[in-house]
Amino acid sequence: MFADRVLSGMRPTGSLHLGHYHGVLKNWTEMQHEYECLFFVADWHALTTHYDTPQVIEQSVWDMVVDWLAAGVDPSRATLFIQSKVPEHAELHLLLSMITPLGWLERVPTYKDQQEKLAAKDLSTYGFLGYPLLQSADILIYRATHVPVGEDQVPHIEFTREIARRFNHIYGREPGFEEKALAAVKKLGSKKARLYAELRTRFQEQGDDEALLSAKSLLDEQQSLSMGDRERLFGYLEGTGKMILPEPDAMLTKASKMPGLDGQKMSKSYNNTISLREDEASVTKKIRTMPTDPARVRRTDPGNPEHCPVWQLHQVYSGEDTKQWVQQGCRSAGIGCIECKQPVIDAVLAEQKPMRERAQQYLDDPTLVRNIIADGCEKARKLAGETMRDVREAMGLGYS
Repeated sequence: MFADRVLSGMRPTGSLHLGHYHGVLKNWTEMQHEYECLFFVADWHALTTHYDTPQVIEQSVWDMVVDWLAAGVDPSRATLFIQSKVPEHAELHLLLSMITPLGWLERVPTYKDQQEKLAAKDLSTYGFLGYPLLQSADILIYRATHVPVGEDQVPHIEFTREIARRFNHIYGREPGFEEKALAAVKKLGSKKARLYAELRTRFQEQGDDEALLSAKSLLDEQQSLSMGDRERLFGYLEGTGKMILPEPDAMLTKASKMPGLDGQKMSKSYNNTISLREDEASVTKKIRTMPTDPARVRRTDPGNPEHCPVWQLHQVYSGEDTKQWVQQGCRSAGIGCIECKQPVIDAVLAEQKPMRERAQQYLDDPTLVRNIIADGCEKARKLAGETMRDVREAMGLGYS
């Protein structure tokens, strides 16, 4: 019914590091070749926790977008935009807040987690409580079908699905919905209408998910149905109403295996990062001075790679031959720690080289980045406007 569309966003935190690349951006560069993709800068979301330091946001926005482009995100294949430049996000957030039970927001797992992690900040604000709903508005405004997330973010997508379901249930019941749905069923032709009815009964009475998928496939194949009839039949099938806001699916991404320079997860808060576009001398120095297995006090002491942060980087960057060379050489003291680090240095620099090259044109001419974002915001507003027209109409706000 709705075209496959991927939506993903990142809070502007300034220059990105290799953990962001392996955890998010690498996936984006692959997805842009398979789906219609929208990637946005979540600057309003940054204000939910950094409302008292807004001055850091603007420069962070542009630094981050340059990093996206450097990593290979292609503006001719994906739409890049800034959340606050599409005010329809805020309008949908407001309208969805009218139907969102308070308890739904309070039970989102990250609500209490973040409050505990950021205990030094006063997060007893309306904006922080409502940020999962703003996140839902970000997704639903584009009728996104897929949202790439890690496992810890799946509850947010489930929350968004519940919001869409509740909205469709309350506002999708247009006057005469049942009669219009039954009239649309007849347009399928007697054989397909009978099959649709059987599959609908199996799903609604027995909870048969296979029947639901079969019925959706049946509807997807009907080229002659109008968009309105198609939406009614999807809603009638699931026992809701006309489907105004589709329920998005979580697209589970591979967890980033990118360790920091100290063996912990790479994170700015641990001060253990390598920036995406960091200069070669700095990268080389950082890796050369990384801690190693504490048992190797002298060059002649044998070591254990499992106790060494450098080995974790080999897991990301080295092939099997190099990893065997490290295992054997470290355990037998056949190689020293500086030797062991060199292949990692070479691999990281090789990964960064095209990123630095791609970024240079945008650093030389910042208007290129501004133009890409301006074009993206225009495209995003057009899509958002179409959704809001339907939402307003469904909620009785379509009058002029």
